[in-house]
Amino acid sequence: MENNKFNRRSFLKSSAMVGLTAAVGTTGAATALTSCDGGKGVKLTPLKAPGEYYVPELPDMAADGRELKVGLIGCGGRGSGAIFNCLDAANGIKVVALGDTFKDKVNSLRNRLQADKGIEVPEENCFVGLDAYKQVIDSGVDMIIDACPPFFRPEHFKYAVEKGKHAFLEKPICVDPVGYRTIVAASKQAAAKNLCVVTGTQRHHQRSYVESYKKIMEGHIWEIVGGVVYWNGGKLWHRSRENGWSDAEWMIKDWVNWKWLSGDHIVEQHVHNLDVFTWFSGLKPVSAVGFGSRQRRVTGDQYDNFSVDFVMENGVHLHSMCRQIDDCANNVNEFIQGTKGTWYSNGGEGIIKDLAGNEIWKFDREVEKTQYKQTDPYVLEHVNWINHIRSQKAIMQSEETAIANLAAIMGRESAYTGKESIWDQTSASPLDYTPKDLNLGKMDMSGFTVAIPGKAYEEKKK
Repeated sequence: MENNKFNRRSFLKSSAMVGLTAAVGTTGAATALTSCDGGKGVKLTPLKAPGEYYVPELPDMAADGRELKVGLIGCGGRGSGAIFNCLDAANGIKVVALGDTFKDKVNSLRNRLQADKGIEVPEENCFVGLDAYKQVIDSGVDMIIDACPPFFRPEHFKYAVEKGKHAFLEKPICVDPVGYRTIVAASKQAAAKNLCVVTGTQRHHQRSYVESYKKIMEGHIWEIVGGVVYWNGGKLWHRSRENGWSDAEWMIKDWVNWKWLSGDHIVEQHVHNLDVFTWFSGLKPVSAVGFGSRQRRVTGDQYDNFSVDFVMENGVHLHSMCRQIDDCANNVNEFIQGTKGTWYSNGGEGIIKDLAGNEIWKFDREVEKTQYKQTDPYVLEHVNWINHIRSQKAIMQSEETAIANLAAIMGRESAYTGKESIWDQTSASPLDYTPKDLNLGKMDMSGFTVAIPGKAYEEKKK
């Protein structure tokens, strides 16, 4: 079984060369996507030997094979995008079930599938409500795509594994330590059943990142000694409450602004960047100290900026920063410092420099376009998923994604409380973001408050 795990657990062998093997052969794959390699001729010390780390095969489309029945849980923007990505990734994919908390979302996507793809999803396979996920999973599908608000993901995944279904889990895959442990336990059960689980950390299926990862494993920057990851961008979206909406209906429709639903944006969005560092380094954090604040957000109970110092297993520090505020300096990238060079994602381009600042390698997007028709990582993650399902060759990304996810949770909780977060304590914590009275009617909204760290200043008596 191919399993994207860290060096503390060992990577299982794979000789795949990022999908170029079939097109140009293994020899060509090593250099075809390189525009500059000034480090040639330099003796490298690999961080890992070839075959000790997983590299996905990324052809334009999945291989043809048996028809696969897919069900979608969460029919909003990301879910709608994901189901079309899946259809673009392979032939022989049949959409047989749709589920969402709200009927209008199901109807909208059902109409789009009919208009754009000529796919008719039967009315009896369109499910609505908080338990719609069970009905989708029980509808005779082979595989499910879960793209609902992240809070719901652990229980959905647990049920899918119990029923023996392959799963694509949009990121993040949990919002609290209880959800983290549910994901890890379900992942182990899925592995035992030889199921295929891929997550929506699409950089793992973006050729520039995959090639960058290979270069770092080959030793082009030598040992990793630090890094900085960023998602500093503008405001996302919000939904103002409309007349007739219940408490839960409003929050779920405005989910990216509520910490119980999204995990806050350090978890929901910035997990991508944290994941790159944990993936490339093979390390998890042992502690985190962070701070953040709420400056501009207009709904919900989240922060809109975080800054976190992570200490990794070997003492290396990772600085993490993220922000969702308009009209500020933006930067969505990852930087890794090695003992003899640096790697910078550069908007997904991938650049390696030596310590003198000379560029020694750069991913070549133009070459990629000549080698491939499909360059969208959102499609390629489904290509890889379907290929594993059809070849009956399991893949398990959820455990690896859970590492980056819990790192984001550690950073968030440190910022919320002002205290240091410790991996061992956080991973075992009883912290559970589930509202005590979760229902689609009236809820107690008094508990949805913005976190304030530390202790208020008290005037000392003279």
